[in-house]
Amino acid sequence: MTDSNRSPHPRATQLADEFKSWRQHLHAHPETAFEETLTSAFIAEKLTSFGLEVSTGMAKTGVIATLKGNKGDGKRIGLRADMDALDIHEMTNLPYASKHPGKMHACGHDGHMAMLLGAAKILSEAPDFAGTVDFIFQPAEENEGGGREMVNEGLFDSHPVDAIFGMHNWPGRDVGTMAMKAGPMMASYDVFEINIDGKGCHAAMPHLGRDPITAAGQVLLALQTITARNVNPLESAVISPTQISGGDTWNVIPDSATIRGTVRTFSPVVQDLVEERLKTVVNATAEAFGCSARVMYQRRYPATINSEAETAIAQAAAHRTVGEDKVDANPESSMASEDFAFMLNAKPGSYVLLGNGPTDGNCLLHNAAYNFNDDAIPYGVTYWITLVDEYLGSA
Repeated sequence: MTDSNRSPHPRATQLADEFKSWRQHLHAHPETAFEETLTSAFIAEKLTSFGLEVSTGMAKTGVIATLKGNKGDGKRIGLRADMDALDIHEMTNLPYASKHPGKMHACGHDGHMAMLLGAAKILSEAPDFAGTVDFIFQPAEENEGGGREMVNEGLFDSHPVDAIFGMHNWPGRDVGTMAMKAGPMMASYDVFEINIDGKGCHAAMPHLGRDPITAAGQVLLALQTITARNVNPLESAVISPTQISGGDTWNVIPDSATIRGTVRTFSPVVQDLVEERLKTVVNATAEAFGCSARVMYQRRYPATINSEAETAIAQAAAHRTVGEDKVDANPESSMASEDFAFMLNAKPGSYVLLGNGPTDGNCLLHNAAYNFNDDAIPYGVTYWITLVDEYLGSA
């Protein structure tokens, strides 16, 4: 069979409609961070029906199922899917659109769950490998760090995997294609809040006060000099102020103003540099305008960094799944972030991208018109099955 003629696993094709129905059920019942109770129950019921050993309750709503191979002892591999939805009002008008107003699976976690459930079903039918597979369904990937919580609650103590693997759908890449590389795949995610304190006064008499609005404007400009003049041009960093507020009316200079935003980097060294310079620049700029500043800087997610050996295994599985010519072995790193990074900080592993088709009709991640492409499900299921074979094989 040539690379260009690769096709999904026969059972993944046979069961495609069932997997699709699971995905659409999950899409219709989205739940956000740490509230995935219906989702967790649905997943646990399916996994139990496959005859797997299932545990629930880690990080509140996490679900983990374990499958032992029939060819003896061996290594232990973890496969992870995220479960949570977003606080978005769905605008798709699909027959299976969200039944929970203001909640939506706008990032494809419904598809991720369906693909991992599909792999669990097929692997449980014929566990022809030596070793153990843990199917890890993680809550609260969006902003709240469910991956961190699972690690902190002892995920890898109760399920001591040798390596951990994750996968995310990617609109704009063709269905039947994949992408991965060793090194940084996604950026770290830090947040900041800058409170600039001045002295309020009448807007017609600014000389009597200390204007935090003017100081905030200069801070906004000064923040961009950090990446332009402090970060090595061969490195990457993005500082994005995303909120600014201050004052309540037209004719009053307020006492304070607030700026909030995010910082993205790939390197802990750059992350340290940006945090230090941000605090210095903000304080000095505010002082120059007769104001003072209070800076909150919080590191949310580390960078998602794939290990060499495990990524080579992931690439081998991807070649077998879609064909070598359909695998991008050097994709651009994304400035988006992933809390799978916490698992990769604890265990070696690899995070890969699965093509989800065109972005027609604003079918973009975190968009109210997004919908996971069900045609990608058999490829995702096949990748997981093939990865297990590549990693565990037979005794």
